[in-house]
Amino acid sequence: MKTVHSNGVTTVVDQNPVVIPDLSVKDLLSAIPAHCFKRSTFRSSLYIVWDVALITGIYKTATFLETLITPEHISLPSPFWYAFASWSLWTFYGFATGLVATGLWVIAHECGHQAFSESKFINNFVGWVLHSALGVPYHSWRITHAKHHASTAHMTQDQVFVPRTRAQLGLPHLDPAKEDLAGSSITDDVMRELSDALGDSPIGALLGAASYLLIGWPMYLIRNASGQKRYPSGTNHFNPQAVVFGPHQFMQIVVSDVGILIWLGVIFAWTAKSGFSEVLRLYLVPYLWVNHWLVLITFLQHTDPLLPHYRAPEHTFPRGALSTLDRDLLGDLGSLMGWIGGCATHGISETHVAHHVASKIPHYNAWEATYALRKRLDQAGIKLQGAPAGWAEVYRVFKECRFVEDDGNIVFFKNSRGLAAGRPLVSDVSASDSGVEVDK
Repeated sequence: MKTVHSNGVTTVVDQNPVVIPDLSVKDLLSAIPAHCFKRSTFRSSLYIVWDVALITGIYKTATFLETLITPEHISLPSPFWYAFASWSLWTFYGFATGLVATGLWVIAHECGHQAFSESKFINNFVGWVLHSALGVPYHSWRITHAKHHASTAHMTQDQVFVPRTRAQLGLPHLDPAKEDLAGSSITDDVMRELSDALGDSPIGALLGAASYLLIGWPMYLIRNASGQKRYPSGTNHFNPQAVVFGPHQFMQIVVSDVGILIWLGVIFAWTAKSGFSEVLRLYLVPYLWVNHWLVLITFLQHTDPLLPHYRAPEHTFPRGALSTLDRDLLGDLGSLMGWIGGCATHGISETHVAHHVASKIPHYNAWEATYALRKRLDQAGIKLQGAPAGWAEVYRVFKECRFVEDDGNIVFFKNSRGLAAGRPLVSDVSASDSGVEVDK
């Protein structure tokens, strides 16, 4: 963001005009080839087999290589280096296994969207097994996630990654005489006041982003962290009577909780039998990587200085679906790592816009759907390809997206200096239907 400073006022000189879509659901869906909507239980199941085979191969390779880290096979200067080599090997195992296991998480997530199979029973059974094995309450999250899809980027209806407002952060009230509502200009004194209140240190942003990646996912499930601010304190995904669920969904939440109890029981039994060290090395470290990738991917899909958020008068399903970004996972590390990231996680980061437009499209068809949809969006002047997804981008976005204003029906994030990188370019609204199957 380029700025100029004159007479005690800082002004943004390159605030990006962001097209606010007026496309209909029919317009978006008609851009996607019909065969992309077809679901195959057999083909979907092959990806589970593939992911499990990859994880097994990674484990077998690691255990074999560990047998070679001995003085009989390699000569190292001291015992420390043997320990370091073994630690490095299992660190790589944790990273690689976590990345592939994220692919299994993605398949379970598709089950929740009924995209795995045409059978609802198969979808829910496979999704419950896979998500429970990864510590996720299947139905509980499926229900709130459907609400997220129906109201993406809605300030009071979306379920997660909801921006905090100026008032919620306890910041000084906006003074139109000293700062622009759109975030295009601000006086020095107000800028200092905001910066002091929010903090603008690189170390603070780094620690905040790191904690977000490490514990953001369980904290969302347990205490609604980064979720909808209007929900009461203590809202979580394990209480069948939580405000996010309806009375008719009580037993589905119980079934989800049973899956979590079985998961915890297996971990405790494994620990008692083989020791915590083995469980940590073989399962818990990859599990933490899965949580890390999940937060990194979804945070960057839904958070960016150029993504608008809407209040009720301006929100429509198409606008919410198109307030997301496609990003190449690990693409910041080069094309090879970008290819690995996309393949290992079944394109969840690279095809996210199409997924929001039509969530029942299975991941193996989402690539073609994405390219077709982009052609239609290009005609409307809409570009939704963000920078590659990685740690540097999380840091940048975390630092630049601090709050939104309490006023305005279309809002963009402002940074700690009170400046916004985007502004809305609005045309007439022609659609407001959702097209999302929400559990009733």
